[in-house]
Amino acid sequence: MEILSGHSAPCSRVTPPRRKFPEGSLGSIPSNFSRRRKCKDVCGLVRSEVWSSHNTRKLMTISALKGVEGVIDVEETLGNVTKRRGSIPKVLVPGLPDESKGDVSAFVSSRRWEWKPKFNIHYERSGSRNVNAPQVLFLPGFGVGSFHYEKQLKDLGRDYSVWAIDFLGQGMSLPHEDPTRRQQNDGESKVEDHLWGFGDETEPWADELVYSIDLWQEQVRYFIEEVIKEPVYIVGNSLGGYVALYFAACNPNLVKGVTLLNATPFWGFFPNPERSPVLSQMFPSAGKFPLSPRVRKIMEIVWEKMRDPRSIGEILKQVYADHSTNIDKVFSRILEVTEHPAALASFASIMLAPQGKVSFGEALSRCKSLDIPICLMYGKEDPWVRPIWGLQVKKQLPEAPYYLISPAGHCPHDEVPEVCYFLCTHIHFLVASICYGFKFIISAKNYLRKLLVSVILFTTGHVHIDQKATRIVNFICFLFSSFVDRLMRLAVEVVND
Repeated sequence: MEILSGHSAPCSRVTPPRRKFPEGSLGSIPSNFSRRRKCKDVCGLVRSEVWSSHNTRKLMTISALKGVEGVIDVEETLGNVTKRRGSIPKVLVPGLPDESKGDVSAFVSSRRWEWKPKFNIHYERSGSRNVNAPQVLFLPGFGVGSFHYEKQLKDLGRDYSVWAIDFLGQGMSLPHEDPTRRQQNDGESKVEDHLWGFGDETEPWADELVYSIDLWQEQVRYFIEEVIKEPVYIVGNSLGGYVALYFAACNPNLVKGVTLLNATPFWGFFPNPERSPVLSQMFPSAGKFPLSPRVRKIMEIVWEKMRDPRSIGEILKQVYADHSTNIDKVFSRILEVTEHPAALASFASIMLAPQGKVSFGEALSRCKSLDIPICLMYGKEDPWVRPIWGLQVKKQLPEAPYYLISPAGHCPHDEVPEVCYFLCTHIHFLVASICYGFKFIISAKNYLRKLLVSVILFTTGHVHIDQKATRIVNFICFLFSSFVDRLMRLAVEVVND
């Protein structure tokens, strides 16, 4: 057993690893541990197992974090932590940079990208100068946006190239004009004129627009292909976790690893047309514009209740276990979005949108078969996505690292960002990069075999290689695999250390 622990004293020195990584690799990036940063009170139990093969990954379970007196392991009772601390190794988890005390944080820029005509996507970027650093993309939950990852952008952006995106129809990716139009002789009230999405006809650019999980998955794919332009480590909270998993299952070539932060295991109430063509005919306009007057009346009742500042405050109070966390910025940004003229219609479209083409369980199965590295982090006190959902995912992905963080609620990245940073950058990203390297090596080995066969055929002028030549090719490939295998195992030892 190991224990993650810390105290409020400044942390300015950490013993470096015994081995060095090649320049440009993930492990070669300077650690924020070397910077002078405050260490928050953090404690947790970790169980580690050395990799037994290329197809298994390091298994770690953090049962509790942040100064807990006693913890219960997800698999076994461990008893009181304080009684065992003397025999458990400790590491310091650095806190976030404090700008008021002169700590330097990464510069965060706000940008826009036109995905399609009228589809203007807002995103935030930090670490743009870290040219050779790994790319990390954050996906937000429902009702928030890239602003929810401000701490990650400022902290991780010092060593990584970090991106955070607003889903279309949320945050600052709401439309800049009404997706519907009204007839000239339509006598509408002034209030109605200020609400978009409830006109008589759909504008051509919004003809097939539905704010669904399928749309967001496609949005992420195009964003990575056209803006980031290389594979990423993708991190998603709540709804963003589902989208991250869905995206990885459909685009494994664009993903190096996935981190799920209290990922919601379901989304959408209405059947998907491709999965349930007959049943979906009962809801032909699910989530599409223009939204009917009946839908508007129902949604207005719900919306007025949800957008009330007192309701927003109560919801945030529920999902944040640590009420000392400063959520003023999150509160004000959520409230700001609700004032947008398209906010109500976008909310209605999201609520009425069909389920995804790929369910959460199917996405998990695909990622498992594709050997995509996945890390699970769940706030123990989440009232919505309770730990039982994380354990269900863990059962389906027994080799995935699982961290149960306490006290933390639905948004552990905002409550205990220093813990999530440590787990991601110093464990998961490194493990994921090694797994990604294994895939590359397998491809390289196959390419080497084809190359050797082609060279032999070209030099001999034969159509097929004989048995002797086959043995030579196999022997060379064996030497190549053995050499690379040794290098990767050395990297694994560094991770275990």
